[in-house]
Amino acid sequence: MVYTYRVTLPGIKGFYRVYDVNADNSLYSFYKQMRDDMDFPRDQVILFKGLDAVGSVVARYGLVDLGFGTVDCTSIRESVKKGVRSFVFFYDVTNRKSVIVTLEGERKGADETRVPVLVDSKGPNPIEFENGYVAFEDLPDDQRHLPSESDRNRKSGLSSLLDALSKDEGDEDFDDEGAEDDEEEDDEEDDEPRGKCDEDGVEIYDGTEDLSI
Repeated sequence: MVYTYRVTLPGIKGFYRVYDVNADNSLYSFYKQMRDDMDFPRDQVILFKGLDAVGSVVARYGLVDLGFGTVDCTSIRESVKKGVRSFVFFYDVTNRKSVIVTLEGERKGADETRVPVLVDSKGPNPIEFENGYVAFEDLPDDQRHLPSESDRNRKSGLSSLLDALSKDEGDEDFDDEGAEDDEEEDDEEDDEPRGKCDEDGVEIYDGTEDLSI
């Protein structure tokens, strides 16, 4: 018999691991496979707290016998017969770090001698969530934006900014151009011929000018 278990984190939608576990595999074998797949620490005390279908505690399995057997001497089949439908698995008892391991189904397997196998997964390992990682599914609705939407919004904002800058630069060019025209008019006025004047500003004539009307 092969049992399927889903590993989840409380309140986190962006993480899960799904395992096929042989009925004769020990809880310790299951723990080692999860430890290797999810980078659980190797130097911490572990505990499987077994819950029944309504969430009541029916067994506790550890490295030492807590009255229900040890993890290396208890098989998956024995835990199912005990009525365990899910575990709170503490991979670090000291710091109370845990995952939820839920029985999802069972079937007859063609190869019932294999070790626990990871068959499906989603999200990074639990340590990443401890470090502040937030999955897309766990973001508030007002913060859920697909990358394509963000790119479009960013490009739209950039285009608006460039348009505004272009408009400002166009106004400056217009002002400079007008100033240049004014300077050219002033230069043309300076180039116009003027009559001879004495020091008092009165025009004088040297006799060569045509004074006829």
